[in-house]
Amino acid sequence: MANEQRAAIIGVVTASDRASAGLYEDESGPAIEAYLRVALATPFRIERRIIPDGFESVRDTLIDLADNVGCDLIVTTGGTGPSPRDLTPEATRAACPRELPGFGELMRQVSLTQTPTAILSRQLAAHRGKCLVINLPGKPRAIELCLDAVMPAVPYCLDLIGAAYVETDPSRVESFRPKAK
Repeated sequence: MANEQRAAIIGVVTASDRASAGLYEDESGPAIEAYLRVALATPFRIERRIIPDGFESVRDTLIDLADNVGCDLIVTTGGTGPSPRDLTPEATRAACPRELPGFGELMRQVSLTQTPTAILSRQLAAHRGKCLVINLPGKPRAIELCLDAVMPAVPYCLDLIGAAYVETDPSRVESFRPKAK
């Protein structure tokens, strides 16, 4: 694999009016980082952003991280509910033309085992060129639950779109790649 030697660049984006204004301590972004540090076995570096909710702020941040920073994976938290300022899914679709609906379907399915309000969550995944974007809910417990569900498919998805090679720690989460013929 041509990209096997390069360390992945992973964007972690918190969309929150209060956290971006310093009125609320961001717990979700650090929860994503902590999960990735345990779940991934290959080298990577994190690019963090805390931005206001809203369409333009999320869209522009995703485009910047994918096109200018060169992120292979961007994981967002916040802005997936039904409130008027929760526009992360719309902004993701605007920045990333190819949606991968199975991610959102699975995240809602596993979340429903914990809370009936998971049906209100609009998380999704899509990609912009060689960058996969996954929208997660805003609660740290829900973040871990959702990442546990989708992470087995993330490394192979990154392979398919031409991103950096990423491997999980099988003691934490076992990724799936089809066997070579």
